[in-house]
Amino acid sequence: MKRFMDRESLINMIKRYINYYNTKRVQRNLGVLTPCEKHEMYLAA
Repeated sequence: MKRFMDRESLINMIKRYINYYNTKRVQRNLGVLTPCEKHEMYLAA
């Protein structure tokens, strides 16, 4: 657990986590793809 001393650092941490989750974290239920990769495949179809 991390404590945040100000709102700005909390917001920055949340933005970094969302970016990581959507662009770097491979998910098995999406066929070992990131959410962004899966979305790109969906749009291409």
